[in-house]
Amino acid sequence: MIKTTDIKKVFDAYDAELRLVEVRLEELFKSDAPLIPLVGKYLLESGGKRLRPLFLLSGARLAGYKGTDHIILAGIIELIHMASLLHDDVVDGAKLRRGKAAAHSIWGNQVVILVGDFLYSNALKKAVSFRSQRIMEALSEATTSMTEGEILQLQKTSDISITEEEYTRIISAKTGILISAACRIGAILSPGSSAEENALARFGLKSGTAFQMADDILDYMADESELGKKLGKDIEEGKITLPLIYLFKNASDNEKEEIKRVIDNFSEQGLQRVLALFRQYDVLEKSLARAEGIVNEAKAELSIFPDSPERDYMLCIADYAISREK
Repeated sequence: MIKTTDIKKVFDAYDAELRLVEVRLEELFKSDAPLIPLVGKYLLESGGKRLRPLFLLSGARLAGYKGTDHIILAGIIELIHMASLLHDDVVDGAKLRRGKAAAHSIWGNQVVILVGDFLYSNALKKAVSFRSQRIMEALSEATTSMTEGEILQLQKTSDISITEEEYTRIISAKTGILISAACRIGAILSPGSSAEENALARFGLKSGTAFQMADDILDYMADESELGKKLGKDIEEGKITLPLIYLFKNASDNEKEEIKRVIDNFSEQGLQRVLALFRQYDVLEKSLARAEGIVNEAKAELSIFPDSPERDYMLCIADYAISREK
């Protein structure tokens, strides 16, 4: 059995398939409009861990799939993810993505939004060719929920009254649902039972939610060279994530007023004050413990499957969300 934090072994196990996914991604960017493959080349060369394709590939293998359709479907999942990132960066005004200039800062908002629209529509167009109602339902639900999650987050910008339940619902829609769809599609392709399909879908939803939660925690923990974005960018953009929710629960009335002022008028000095309050109330540790709890719930969903290297791989992927922080 592999160690659950050794994600490199998992990527190595699926290396051949992930290479094929990369080829498919290049094909999915083909267009008579020259800007689309140009932006596509930039996105592909910017890297990315390809975690969502990995969820689909590993889910398909765990569920017993033996064919090759999972390769293009893994590419479709990543294409949807890339489209969402293009749109998110425009909405957020992000200057960096994975340590490089965000695409909209090079080609402008109009081009990038339209390229994102092309990626969404091309992904669904390719998915239709599989003539599977269940696959289309999974992808349609995911893309709809992702947009709803972004709108809900916008509505809660700088709203310190947001509850943990509301926050969790937002990140489940933004991130968890696409990973859930990836896992579900892997099962749909296989000869497994509906119980296995639903277990994989729940595993993906919880793993994806924990992954986003951990990413939000990392926003206050890693330096810019490691994170690929500015430290404390979420609070600068008015995004109220779990660390701030927990801090506001524990802070004194005077400290709450300080926090509100930092959210309304961000400054580096204000960020340092918030980070000091995080340390004072052990907020990041409590937030990370919550994410770990969700990961454990996700891993329990796979108990329906017998012990196997494939199940170990998926458990490792779930743990990776948290292992990034340690």
